[in-house]
Amino acid sequence: MQTADQPITSRHNELVKHARSVRDGRNRNSIFIEGIRLCEEALRSPLEIETVIAAEDLRRHERGSAALQRLAERATRAVFVTTEVFHSLADTEAHQGLIVLARVPEHGPHTFLPTAGETPLLLILHGINNPANAGALLRTAEAAGANGVIATAGTTYLFSPKALRGAMGAAFRLPVWLGATLPEVTSWCRANGIRTVCADIRATQSHAKIDWRQPTALMLGAEAHGLTDTERALADELFRIPMQPPVESLNVAVAAGIALYEAAGQRCSVEERRVGERESNAQRSQGTRRA
Repeated sequence: MQTADQPITSRHNELVKHARSVRDGRNRNSIFIEGIRLCEEALRSPLEIETVIAAEDLRRHERGSAALQRLAERATRAVFVTTEVFHSLADTEAHQGLIVLARVPEHGPHTFLPTAGETPLLLILHGINNPANAGALLRTAEAAGANGVIATAGTTYLFSPKALRGAMGAAFRLPVWLGATLPEVTSWCRANGIRTVCADIRATQSHAKIDWRQPTALMLGAEAHGLTDTERALADELFRIPMQPPVESLNVAVAAGIALYEAAGQRCSVEERRVGERESNAQRSQGTRRA
């Protein structure tokens, strides 16, 4: 690491320009992670940390200084920059003086092929254009126990700074597949025995009537208009989320949360029954041996 009395002072420094290109999405070989909390999440993940950039006054911040030290141990390089240069890099107004550049996690359908005994629960994002919503969807998917997220071509970049802030570390841990078309994704699901479902206000069954215990992928469309009739036709099953009039729609992240937690509840009930059956069998076995 460069010492505190040798910070980078120029906005035109090659590393600074590289970091700016990552921040702005012009270089997608790396991801731009900003803020102490998010950098700590990166530390707890398997991400390959390439570069750490710290404002020269960060070491006066106890938590930030501790995170910097740990990050520097994993990073290929770590540097200080002046406050002015850091301002030119930060994606937020009230920055915390810490940025990490990390290698983009490996992504593709191979990253979440089901393992033996696993029942896939996937989230398909098609045309989601708000990075904050995309981040919230990733966070909700991880919280509900989903195995991975698929973002089709045209969906906002899941590793943009705003999406990463919304995901709060989920993007570092959850397997993703980026850039495929919706027909490609639904064909892949069908080939791998994964049923696709999506919401439709005209559907006759509610989300609670879907059997989420099967391998399932939940499809979600753009915030403004959702999925088209042609896109919904690609799904294997449709459902609606009951709402009191005059409400006709929900925020996409809220809708996803309702459906995914219904799935989690159904799957938890199955696992609880399995545990109960195993315990009952074990007790019967012990009773037989005693007899």
